[in-house]
Amino acid sequence: MFTGSMVAIVTPMNSDGSVNEEKFRELVEFQIENGTDVIVPCGTTGESTTLDYEEHDRVIKACIEQANGRVPVVAGTGSNSTAEAIEISRHAKEMGADGLLLVSPYYNKPSQEGLYQHYKTVAEAVALPQILYNVPGRTGMNMLAETTIRLAEIDNIVAIKEASGDVTQASTILSRAGDKIDVLSGDDFLTLPLMAVGGKGVISVSANIVPREVKNMVVAIQEGRWDDARKMHLDMLELHKSMFIDSNPVPAKTALELIGKAEKHVRLPLVDMQPATYQAMKDVLKRYNLI
Repeated sequence: MFTGSMVAIVTPMNSDGSVNEEKFRELVEFQIENGTDVIVPCGTTGESTTLDYEEHDRVIKACIEQANGRVPVVAGTGSNSTAEAIEISRHAKEMGADGLLLVSPYYNKPSQEGLYQHYKTVAEAVALPQILYNVPGRTGMNMLAETTIRLAEIDNIVAIKEASGDVTQASTILSRAGDKIDVLSGDDFLTLPLMAVGGKGVISVSANIVPREVKNMVVAIQEGRWDDARKMHLDMLELHKSMFIDSNPVPAKTALELIGKAEKHVRLPLVDMQPATYQAMKDVLKRYNLI
C-alpha cells in the first residue's frame, strides 16, 4: 500500500524553537518535486517527542494541506502510552492522513505480548492503514519477528518499518507473512539488502537531503536494474552514514542548512553539532557536491 521512496521529514524550527510552518511546507514541496512517493511527518526525524499536541496536529495538517492529494501522507502518531497513541491517531485521521506510523512504545519496555496488545488496540480503535515501527536503538527493545507475524493478521496493519539492522529478522517476517505485511527499510544503508529479500521501500532520513537520488535507487531496484542500484547504494553510503554522526535529526537539519533548504535549529535536549562533527558533515556534503 505504501511503497517506494518515503521520507521521514524533519520539522523546521525558528531560532526560538517554534515550528516554522512556511519552511516545512517548502520542504514538502521539495520532496514532491523530486519524486518522493510518501511523506511521513512527525516521526523520530520530525522531533515528535518534543512537539506538544497542538504542534503535532499543526504539522500533520500542514503536510496534508501542502501535499494536497499528490502523494500519501503517513502521520507519525506513536507514543509509549497506548491511550495517547490512539488520541493522536484519531486526530490524524480526522485531518485526512492516509495512514499512520506507530513507533513501538519507548522507555517502558513492554513484553512481546504487551507490544502485540498495544498495536492491536490502536488498530482496532483507528480505522486507517498502519505501519509498525521497530527501532530498538530508540525504544530500548526489539519487536521480534514472531510478534510482527502475529500482528500481520490484523487487516489494517499493512507494513512494518524495520530499523533493527537485522536483515535475518526482516527476512523471517517476509518468509512467513510477506503476503500479509510489507517490510520497509528504516535504515538508508540497508535499503538495498532489505529490498533484495522482498522489502517494498524505505522511510528515509537521507531523502531529506537527496530525495531524487534515494528515489532513483529505489526505482532501479523495483525495475530489477541491480548493477545500477548497487552502484547508487555504494555511492550514497557515506552520505547515509553521515546522517547518524550525531543524534537524529541533528545531522539532517545541519545538512539542510548547509545546502540552503532550512535552518538547523533543534529543541532541547538535542543541541547543535560540536565543531569537529560539524566540519565532518561539511566535508561529506562537499564530497557529494551538495555545497
